[in-house]
Amino acid sequence: MTSGGSGSRATRSRTILFGGSGFLGPYILANNPDMISVGRTRPTTTNRHIPIETLANLDVLRDVEFDTVIYIIGNTDHYNLEKQTLDRNEPTAFDYHVIPLVQVMEQLKSYPIKKLIHFSTILLYDQKRLTLPVDEHAPIDPYRTRYVLSKHMAEEACRFYSAWVPIINVRLSNIYGPTRLERYDLIHVLIKQLLAEKAGTVWTTKPRRDFIYVEDAAHAIVKLLDTDYTGTLNLGTGTITPVSEIVELLRELSRCPIHDERREVTGPMEFRCDMRTVNSLIDWTPQYSTEQGVRRTYELMAQWATQ
Repeated sequence: MTSGGSGSRATRSRTILFGGSGFLGPYILANNPDMISVGRTRPTTTNRHIPIETLANLDVLRDVEFDTVIYIIGNTDHYNLEKQTLDRNEPTAFDYHVIPLVQVMEQLKSYPIKKLIHFSTILLYDQKRLTLPVDEHAPIDPYRTRYVLSKHMAEEACRFYSAWVPIINVRLSNIYGPTRLERYDLIHVLIKQLLAEKAGTVWTTKPRRDFIYVEDAAHAIVKLLDTDYTGTLNLGTGTITPVSEIVELLRELSRCPIHDERREVTGPMEFRCDMRTVNSLIDWTPQYSTEQGVRRTYELMAQWATQ
């Protein structure tokens, strides 16, 4: 199943992608076999891969013809990143989201790049001043956590380097989907619990969120490469789904109990992206409802668990 509208180039041989062995990267690469992967780890796809030891040295790209870039380097485990301190000799949120980006941009600014896509987060929005749906001009609060601050600093770095490189800064909503990697989002964690322990636990079922299936996000991102837009935009579905509905669906699919701990949690109880910016730029419609996406995620991960 693919997202609606073609709208992208017939080939993406002039696009390089950093972060192809992560969660989102393989979905983009699999749908664009001519796209070039760049990184330390070869992705599971058949795309051409250019190995690099460090982002501080991209000399290997001097002989590569490319004019568009997708940059997906980071760590989404914001809960554990927030617990890390500088004296524990572990990478911090800034080591994942700020330093590598600056290293890459310092080198790429001398290339004739037509578009670079960078990823941020909807967690930047000020939860105390939200008005649904949330558009790109909504107030932000970047000082709540180290993770959110690191994303804000990365956005500011993009603003600086936009003097040389046209950049789209994508604030991703709650992205989810099948993966063999460790993920820290609600849907993935819950499915892993159900498959491994035959029972699951959630902190609360009260929130209502804008969930976007990974394949839908992948198609939108590639289409955005061919637009003239620069700046920040939200990427979600523009719909809202209660966590309670996802929990009920996974109970039905797994036939396992899921316990609601009824904890108080941080973050807004409701969030929905205003999708007018994206809809004005590309011919794209999410092809997976949350129910379809969750069902597909569970079924594929259950299949993998038996292999």
